[in-house]
Amino acid sequence: MSPPDAAEQPPFKNQAASTDPHPYALLSPDQVLDALASVGLYGDGRLMALSSYENRVYQATLEDGERVVAKFYRPQRWSRAQILEEHAFAAELVEAEVPAVAPLLLGGQTVHQHGDFLFSVSPWRGGRTPELDDWEVLEWIGRFLARLHTVGAAKPFAERPALDVQSFGEEPRDWLMAHAAVPLDMQSRWLNGCQRALEIIAASAYPSSAGGQFGINNAKQIRLHGDCHPGNILWTPLDEWGRGGPHFVDLDDARSGPAVQDLWMLLSGDRRQRTGQLSALLDGYEQFRSFDRRELALIEPLRTLRLIHYSAWLARRWEDPIFPVNFPWFGSSDYWSGQVDMLEEQIEAMQEAPLSV
Repeated sequence: MSPPDAAEQPPFKNQAASTDPHPYALLSPDQVLDALASVGLYGDGRLMALSSYENRVYQATLEDGERVVAKFYRPQRWSRAQILEEHAFAAELVEAEVPAVAPLLLGGQTVHQHGDFLFSVSPWRGGRTPELDDWEVLEWIGRFLARLHTVGAAKPFAERPALDVQSFGEEPRDWLMAHAAVPLDMQSRWLNGCQRALEIIAASAYPSSAGGQFGINNAKQIRLHGDCHPGNILWTPLDEWGRGGPHFVDLDDARSGPAVQDLWMLLSGDRRQRTGQLSALLDGYEQFRSFDRRELALIEPLRTLRLIHYSAWLARRWEDPIFPVNFPWFGSSDYWSGQVDMLEEQIEAMQEAPLSV
C-alpha cells in the first residue's frame, strides 16, 4: 500500500501519551560519549546514528580508531534479566562459532547503566543486505540458521517471552481498541477482519500424530533470533582465507517460538518464488538440523500475527518523536483501510494449502 499524503488525515494521537519529554530526548551525543567513557571506552567525537526505532543505536569511533556500536535500550521494555538472557544467548552462539555479534564484556558485565538508560557495547561489524534472489546465498543462510537453532534448542529461555497468539494477536487487538487507535470509520471493518483472522489461526491447529493439537502455541518452542528479516543479516564477501558470508545482528527480539519464525521473513514474491526460496533455505538448513515440515502451515498465521502486532507497536510508540517523523501516514483512515485489505489477503492465504518443498 502506498502511504497516503500526510496532509489528507491528521496523524494518530495517542490520548494516553504523556506530555513529558520522551526519555530519548535526553540522550544527547555528549550523553552517549559519557556512557562509553563510564566503561573505559573513549570516543574521538565521531558518532553515527544507526537505523533503529525500538532502541537508540550509535556507531562510535574510539580514540585508537576502533569502531564500536553502543545500544541504549528503550526504558521499561525489557528487564535487566531479559537483556542479560539475550546477551547470554549471543555468547552461546559465538562460542558455537555461529556468526553472530555479541556484546563486549566490559568490567565483567555486558549490561551497563548510565542515567536512566541500560546500554551495551558491541564490536562493529560491517556488511550489506544479502542477495536473497541467489539460491546459494539462501542455502548458506539456511545452514547458519540451523546452527543457530541447534544452540537455541539446547535449553529454554527463563526470562524472555514466547511468540504466541495471545501476545502477538489478541493483546495488540485489545490494546488498539482500548486506546481508540483505529478511527471510528474503520473500527468495525478492521476489528471484524482481525477477529476472522484470529479465528482462522485458532482453528488452524490440527491434530498431531503425537497426540493433541499442533499450532503456533503448541509447536516445539526453541530460542529464536525472533526478527530474522534481511536487514538483520549482514553479508560480507569472502576474503582470501575463506572468511565472510552472513552474520546475524540484533537479537533484541529474541524469544521462544517455532523454528519457522526465523525462516518465513526471508521469503518474498509470488507463491512460485517463495517456494523456490524456501526450498533453498531448507536445503541448507537440513544439512545440519531436521526441520518439522508441519511448521510450514504456520507461515501465513505468523505473517498475520505480525501484521496485527506491527500496528499496535506503531501506536504504542507514537509518543516517541522519531515515530511521527518516520511514519507520518500511520493512523489515518487510509492506513487502516490498507490494513483491512491486507487482513483480507491473509485470510485467503491462510485458507490455501501451505507452501511445500
